[in-house]
Amino acid sequence: MTSKKRARVPRGQAQEKILQAADELFYQEGIHAVSVDAIVERAGINKMSVYRQFSSKTDLVIAYLKKKQAAFWQEWEESMARHPDRPREQLVQFFADLADRASSQEFRGCCFLNVSVEFPDPAHPVRELVCAHQKQIFDAFLERTVALGADNPRELAYTLILLMKGTHADSQTYGTDNAAIQLLPSIVEKLLAAAVGADAGADSK
Repeated sequence: MTSKKRARVPRGQAQEKILQAADELFYQEGIHAVSVDAIVERAGINKMSVYRQFSSKTDLVIAYLKKKQAAFWQEWEESMARHPDRPREQLVQFFADLADRASSQEFRGCCFLNVSVEFPDPAHPVRELVCAHQKQIFDAFLERTVALGADNPRELAYTLILLMKGTHADSQTYGTDNAAIQLLPSIVEKLLAAAVGADAGADSK
């Protein structure tokens, strides 16, 4: 019995199908647990289409992470746009939106942290991309904490990042419906108030 031969898909369409399949499988099951064959099956294309688009699985993982980067920054910008020029409200909004996403049963934590566990070598291209992304996130938080007028904006930015990462981990440890996730916006509000003081906080609005 011969297997059904899949028709060749146009280049642009093939890449979109491959990345969508990789996104779903890598995020839900992990990088090393997912084979190229599994991606081929999920995408509904032939195997050569994958290798025409990506020379190796590493290249595919990097493309997947770049797609996730774009999604993260879109979410960030959407949160910031809700409260133009109001850094305190922008940060609270970001964490409120994060709490909403982390409450979904499909949420599997931060894909970048998940990937970094699977690629422990700091010199690996995948790990380098993850580290560069985390540095960009720190810079974005620092820009907001400086605008907020925090007494120690770098310390506050690091604290917010730890809260974000803790939310990712908490959702996977205790479930996406745990109380800590729902308390996240309130926790951030109190943290920001303590970091700038009542007068400075009022000036930042």
